Amino acid sequence: MKTAERVSSLVGRWFAVIVLAAGAIALLTPETFAPGTSAIQWLLALIMLGMGMTLQVGDFVIVAKRPWALLLGVTAQYLVMPLAGYGLAVALDLPPALAAGMVLVGAAPGGTASNVMVYLSRGDTALSVAMTTVSTLLAPLLTPAIVLLLGDEFLPVDAGALFTSILQIVLAPVLIGLLLRTFAGRLVEHVLPVLPMISVGGITAVVMIVVGASAGTLLSVGLVLVVAVVLHNGIGLGLGYAIAKACRLDVPGRRAVSIEVGMQNSGLAAALAAAHFNPVAALPAAIFSVWHNVSGSVLASYWSRGGEPTEVAAEGMIAGEGGR
Repeated sequence: MKTAERVSSLVGRWFAVIVLAAGAIALLTPETFAPGTSAIQWLLALIMLGMGMTLQVGDFVIVAKRPWALLLGVTAQYLVMPLAGYGLAVALDLPPALAAGMVLVGAAPGGTASNVMVYLSRGDTALSVAMTTVSTLLAPLLTPAIVLLLGDEFLPVDAGALFTSILQIVLAPVLIGLLLRTFAGRLVEHVLPVLPMISVGGITAVVMIVVGASAGTLLSVGLVLVVAVVLHNGIGLGLGYAIAKACRLDVPGRRAVSIEVGMQNSGLAAALAAAHFNPVAALPAAIFSVWHNVSGSVLASYWSRGGEPTEVAAEGMIAGEGGR
């Protein structure tokens, strides 16, 4: 298992490069991967099962201890990113399918990789885990409602079908994973070291399928879409931090909220877009999958090396977590 841990660590460290290379391969040979669209939901369900297996009942204690910080973070998650996605789609005059995809990425819950980024950035990891978990559990209700509200002008939205899909490929696997961790903890402990490899493999496969199925569109609007995704992610990171600061969260809390708001569950967005719209609508999610890991890694590296030195010095004793 030590070998598995080392491989998982290596794969996690080079995740963005792996996904970028996979996307390039799919772009060169789209016909190889395009037929796999129907597998996207199953791949995401496997990833979410792994997420559930990493959770423990104790992870929910923060809900009772710090409800204000959690409420603030989750509210920012479901307000900032959907509105930013919609605004960018309109401002850049994206085609309807891509516009709907931008809204869907924005309406997705927090991405699972965000917890690692928050830990590396010396942020409030407990708050990050709680935000990811709660936003994921709320996704069956909030994601379809937001997509219906903001995305229906671009493509017809069946909120009921979205709700059912999220229950099947997100909520059920996460709850099953949590139950396995609770009642078969010893068995799950043996599996945990390989979960990062499974997650990276799953997301990589999703990206390859999405890119392969919509290669023509990507080649024709690629630059505009990349700009849209980069701006979307940047707005989430920036406004997430600004909102947390304005609400007087400590520095580790601000970092957690910033990364949680800016990093989306792009795998879920891609799966839903492919199932309920078309593969083209999944392109924003596929590109987001690569970019938010790059930007998150850069930001985590900056903060871990002592970013915001004045604020850390002034608030470190209060925060009590600056050296996490």
